[in-house]
Amino acid sequence: MRTLLILIAFTCTALAQRHKIEEVDSEKPEGKLLQQIMQENDAAKRTPLLEQFAGQFPKHEGAAWVLELLQQTYVKAGDPDKIIAAGDKLLAIDPDDPEASLQCLKAAETKKDVALIKKYAASTTAAAHKLPAAEAESAKYFLSNADFILYKAAAESRDPKVTIDLAETLVKQSPKGEYTPRIVPTLFNAYRQNNDAAKALALAEQTLATDQSSEDMLLVVADSYSTQKKEPQKVHEYTAKVVELMNTKPKMEGMSDADWTTRKNLLTGVAHYLNGKLYYTEGNFGKADAELRAALPLVENNASMKPEVLYLLGFANYKLDKAQEAANYYRACAAIKSPFQALATKNLAGIKTQYTGIK
Repeated sequence: MRTLLILIAFTCTALAQRHKIEEVDSEKPEGKLLQQIMQENDAAKRTPLLEQFAGQFPKHEGAAWVLELLQQTYVKAGDPDKIIAAGDKLLAIDPDDPEASLQCLKAAETKKDVALIKKYAASTTAAAHKLPAAEAESAKYFLSNADFILYKAAAESRDPKVTIDLAETLVKQSPKGEYTPRIVPTLFNAYRQNNDAAKALALAEQTLATDQSSEDMLLVVADSYSTQKKEPQKVHEYTAKVVELMNTKPKMEGMSDADWTTRKNLLTGVAHYLNGKLYYTEGNFGKADAELRAALPLVENNASMKPEVLYLLGFANYKLDKAQEAANYYRACAAIKSPFQALATKNLAGIKTQYTGIK
């Protein structure tokens, strides 16, 4: 005699399940085992029954229902390997199950397995996009979770290659997602750590078109444009923006006062230097003088930049008919061993010949 067990008569766990069983034939071995599972309320005793069914009857119509329960059991137990194993079997039956994918993704995050994180983030996202319009809130939930796990794993990694891999996956998978703008600075820094200047520059240029809040990106682009002798107006704008940001930004979280002062002085000094050097190149010696004077005390300990700033100040002040100040800058430059030393010495001698009373 066939016994029909409607799931509504089962436990509250079954009521919340995504996969259903319409009827159970208790005359068959698989039906008897299902009936036993449904009647067992002790989770510790039910788990081996679920495992037995999944192993013996993987193609039965009730397999998805069993595997869903089994994955939930492993989630409660905190066993990532078993969560993934059960999830893979469930996804083989129902690849569009976003919850199964998400639980696998969370388990992959626990394992810190980059390949699995990417795999299940993709499957969770794909399944979420297939949900009907009536389940828009559910879709948003799954998409947000997939994005967040990618974001968190990328941000926490100390390996720039891993960070790049996960961050690029997030940007590609969810270009307009909540966490995509947040990962951009991390991705930018990872490109730089990985010595990929081209990608760092391209990302910075793309970002600055709508967001100019990163002093590092502003300086990278300004320096690149200055070197390539292009976009001079943007060089002026971006370097001025860096100075503005560093004068108004609060100290970075977790950074000591001394380290913050060092960073602030360095970035502000480089910004003034780049801006002043461009004004110098353009023949605007008044603005060049103002910017380079601002840069000088901030690059005092920069052995490569300080001599050049002194030399440029010497020339700018000479052009501004400030002979004594020009001589002072040239003298200071000539006292430092650098590529500018010989020329500064020569120009200082020229000023002394041209002008009387130069000290």
